Amino acid sequence: MLENNDEKLVVAISSRALFDLEESHNVFIDQGVEAYCRYQIQQENSTLEPGVAFPLVQKLLSLNELSGQQQVEVVLISRNSADTGLRVFNSINDHGLDITRAAFSGGESPFRYIAPFSADLFLSADPLDVRRALDDDIAAATILPSRVTSVPGGPLRIAFDGDAVLFADDSERVYQEQGLEAFVASEKAAAMTPLPGGPFRKFLAALHRLQTSHTTEPGRIRTALLTARSAPAHERVIRTLRAWNIRIDEAVFLGGLDKGSFLATFGADIFFDDQKDHCESARQHVPTGHVPHGVANSE
Repeated sequence: MLENNDEKLVVAISSRALFDLEESHNVFIDQGVEAYCRYQIQQENSTLEPGVAFPLVQKLLSLNELSGQQQVEVVLISRNSADTGLRVFNSINDHGLDITRAAFSGGESPFRYIAPFSADLFLSADPLDVRRALDDDIAAATILPSRVTSVPGGPLRIAFDGDAVLFADDSERVYQEQGLEAFVASEKAAAMTPLPGGPFRKFLAALHRLQTSHTTEPGRIRTALLTARSAPAHERVIRTLRAWNIRIDEAVFLGGLDKGSFLATFGADIFFDDQKDHCESARQHVPTGHVPHGVANSE
């Protein structure tokens, strides 16, 4: 184990986000718990294939290797029992991932273990667990199915939507309820007033701490904001980040253009957005996490 770091970034991830467990999950859905348990035990020496978030985890953990300190810890959170979870831990070992802590909840929701692990981010394939984590003020996203993987090697690249992700959904509510003209007028009038923080503000701040740490090689972490906003609604965003004393490396104000090709250009290892249609487009280009938060997810 590398030297402990009190300022480390902690990411909790479900086994279905880390590995491709589609076949196993189908056994559970079609045949029930007992058949699933038998299947996992029979297959416990069969290494699981990487899931959507696997390359992201590799890049996160590589920050420790480069710095010689434990800047990042990845914790496994799983609905498996310890018995059926043995296959998951065997696969972690086979893939050479430095993951040593885990919680196996034996069929119950594992989200309650996220806070005791002091997780800054929770990634899962279960939308209900993600919503519960968000309700507990933990940045969380549902990893969407995708055959697209991030580019191995190079910097860790994380992209965010703005309203209802980095920022609260106050401005988004104005847009949804009163339309674009009212939204632009409201943002222009409030340009000097920082936006309230959204569910991913603390996670962005944690990434910024890593970026500015003397132990992190410059350029190893790149962040980007890709927002549907355009001028003049851009000013409030820029001033908000300045007020938070957080640097974001790249910002793209799309004015409603599709985000997919821009995310591919940035080379995001993961993108977080609250709107399902944006996520559907994004997942065709990069690994994507849906953040079920705010007015767009209130139905």
